[in-house]
Amino acid sequence: METMHAAGRRTLPPVPRTTAEPIPAPPHGPVAEEESDTPTERFVVDLTTGEQRTVGADELTEGTTGGATGTPAPAPAGTDDGAPERRRPEVPGPRELDLAQQFVARLRAAAADFAEAAGAESAVVREAVPPARHRRARCRLVLRYADEAEVDVTFLGSAGLPGSPTRHGFDRQIRRWLKAGQRREDAWLVTDPDAPDGIAVDLSAWLAAA
Repeated sequence: METMHAAGRRTLPPVPRTTAEPIPAPPHGPVAEEESDTPTERFVVDLTTGEQRTVGADELTEGTTGGATGTPAPAPAGTDDGAPERRRPEVPGPRELDLAQQFVARLRAAAADFAEAAGAESAVVREAVPPARHRRARCRLVLRYADEAEVDVTFLGSAGLPGSPTRHGFDRQIRRWLKAGQRREDAWLVTDPDAPDGIAVDLSAWLAAA
């Protein structure tokens, strides 16, 4: 500011401002983006395996399970309360089914041999049940003699796979018992509600006592 006087021109100091001017806002651009608090990576812990890892923001948006944010893990498929799926009962495979069919066919085909071993005119295999892991082999045999007498007897074998070596001998064990005179003793007779007379011949016990 200049003032004119008779003596000449004189320059005066600047007048101080009475109010503060507004502070300009920080510029926008790359600097502002670098100072953003938005996270690009996050440390997560898998609640199912305990594995610790770092994931990017794009993976977090895809629904990372069990992260540090506390997102619960989804329940297993097929359950409503997250409990493990119940174990289904075992189903025999194709090979076991095939061996079981061979076992039944072998017993039925041995009817003529059973009749010869017992000295009967004929024999009919009324029931043939293959063994299983928790079931014993069964054979119900009806013998017909020349005097028209009939003998109905049920045999029990061992449990297990029908193709194992001990199961192949079930028909031979029946023939041996018939040739031995069809003796019935308490040592190898067991209660069987499915047998016609309620008694079955336990061939395993008979062989052990023989």
